[in-house]
Amino acid sequence: MQLLDRQWRFPTSLSPEAIAAADPMSLGEAVQVLTALKIDVMLPQMFCIPGMTYYRALFDLLKIPYVGNTPDVMALTANKAKAKAVVAASGVSVPQGELLRPGNCPQIALPAVIKPVDADNSLGVVLVRNSSDWETALQTAFAYSDEVLVETFIELGREVRCGVIVRDGELVCLPLQEYRMDRDKQPIRSYENKLSQDEDGGLIKVAKDNIDAWIVDPSDPITERVWDAAKKCHIALGCQHYSLFDFRIAPSGQPWFLEAGLYCSFAEKSVISAMTKASGTSLETLFQTMLNNALG
Repeated sequence: MQLLDRQWRFPTSLSPEAIAAADPMSLGEAVQVLTALKIDVMLPQMFCIPGMTYYRALFDLLKIPYVGNTPDVMALTANKAKAKAVVAASGVSVPQGELLRPGNCPQIALPAVIKPVDADNSLGVVLVRNSSDWETALQTAFAYSDEVLVETFIELGREVRCGVIVRDGELVCLPLQEYRMDRDKQPIRSYENKLSQDEDGGLIKVAKDNIDAWIVDPSDPITERVWDAAKKCHIALGCQHYSLFDFRIAPSGQPWFLEAGLYCSFAEKSVISAMTKASGTSLETLFQTMLNNALG
């Protein structure tokens, strides 16, 4: 499904050939097609802002159930500053921060992390240690957003991701995924740590192996603390079906919420899929559980 020049392209078949051959439709025509298809459940596979918000809202209006979180929750968590404020109110630790617009001067003491408020995959994220680097760092971040979040830098202990799924109405936390970090050489995760390009210009997920990312043994002492924080995040943000959160672990062992990433393709290498497999549950069972949640 694509949005082109305020018109909809919505094929009655999901094959690539049908998508390519589809004629532009008005919104009203697209709604008629969706209604005629008598869809039982929809699995979102568009993880851009329109896909996570406008298109899901359309299915809400048509009363067609879908797997995953609602458009208002997706819009909330796409804004790092808003998500952080909601999570902080639930009692989860978050780095001290401030929201800047062009022309504002940061007041946070160094070192600090600057990030575009609504960009993904660490685009425009910069660690600033010296005041002489403020201007360049702000220019980098503002290239990706009209608003920039500046946060106190949490010294590196570890960095992990925690997935939560809803099973039979209960929140179930999955084994954590940890990322390879280095206090001196790689104190924060950058775009290059998440995505790279192959020879043909295609994007490759970097942290999909046991070298750059791995599953943490559930007996690790940090697990229970992160699980507790993740459940609070899930509830505070109004998540449903599943959720995924990034945490910075200080040298003291204190988890600090960084951001939420509420999307899952359910491909074998998708983060929640990998976590679920590590917990001893098959991908087929996970997917059936999510369908049951959506149809529930």
